[in-house]
Amino acid sequence: MNDSATTPRSLGYRMPAEWSRHSGTLLSWPANRETWPGERLNRVEKVYGNIVETLCRFEPVHLLIPDNTTEVRMRRILKDRSVNTANLILHRIPTNDVWVRDCGPIMLKKAGSAIITDWGYNAWGGKYPPYDDDNRIPEYFAAKYGIKRFNPGIILEGGSIETDGEGTLITTKSVLLNPNRNPGLTAEKIEYYLKEYLGMDRIIWLGDGLAGDDTDGHIDDLTRFLNPHTLMTMVCEDAADVNYRALNENLEQLRDLRRSDGSRYEIIPVHLPETRIEGTTVDGSEYVPASYANFYIANDVVVLPVYDKKYDGGVVEMMQHYFPDRHIAPIPCADLVWGQGSVHCITQQLYGI
Repeated sequence: MNDSATTPRSLGYRMPAEWSRHSGTLLSWPANRETWPGERLNRVEKVYGNIVETLCRFEPVHLLIPDNTTEVRMRRILKDRSVNTANLILHRIPTNDVWVRDCGPIMLKKAGSAIITDWGYNAWGGKYPPYDDDNRIPEYFAAKYGIKRFNPGIILEGGSIETDGEGTLITTKSVLLNPNRNPGLTAEKIEYYLKEYLGMDRIIWLGDGLAGDDTDGHIDDLTRFLNPHTLMTMVCEDAADVNYRALNENLEQLRDLRRSDGSRYEIIPVHLPETRIEGTTVDGSEYVPASYANFYIANDVVVLPVYDKKYDGGVVEMMQHYFPDRHIAPIPCADLVWGQGSVHCITQQLYGI
């Protein structure tokens, strides 16, 4: 179903904060040999096994499987893990890649019901065709579960937006104002779509993203809400680092930021792990977007990517402080971020499914 006469906001719907209770999590099992060449596929499948096993202990996992070969590989990886198979729901549909945060359904809620917003997806400005199968995922879920679907008619990836669930949304100029997404749309017009189709009241624009991030700078590698009044943001202290300028400009902007009631946010700076790849490149870059900000908040657990023993322990302790009622699950993700995304990029929260 599609409805262009009204908008979700006019009907009282709003995108929840990620920490709100989910009905499940969406993932897509890796199979694209261009993203994961050679033994890289074996390595990333092991990371997926850890993530699926962790999530299935806390909530249902809807797992997209494109073909029989992939299902055989998936079952072999999960066989030796204590996966709660009662919480594993398989969907045999064609896919192009794993980045369901960006191409999957972005769901909104109001009391007693949920809807799907089905934004256009063009693989971050047409960088990685084909992407038509991934672009059909929201329509598939709307039809399968009989959920009302709204199509705003513009390009938007889920990794480019972050909300507190109370009407404030943070994004980056480097993505949403990039001409490879919606050429001709002004910031004012994009804000209209964010407000009307996600139920937002206020849009905060940050600047640039991480080096090596082929999304052009998604917010979920930079700055995330830990609660409605606390923001975690990535920083680095080495002025010679390729990410120093962008991260520190964002930090200064956040320190001056006010909540809608006029109070300041609590800002938690977190040191960026090592992002340089020694002796190789990924898609022409010597950097990958490794970031602790790419965590995923599920029911009673936070799945936290870890990369660097110098900082991992401190980040785990910080996350436990801000999520005292949730288990913190650190998962080594160097083999996942080699594909230029991490835990948040491969997950999408579901409601009413």
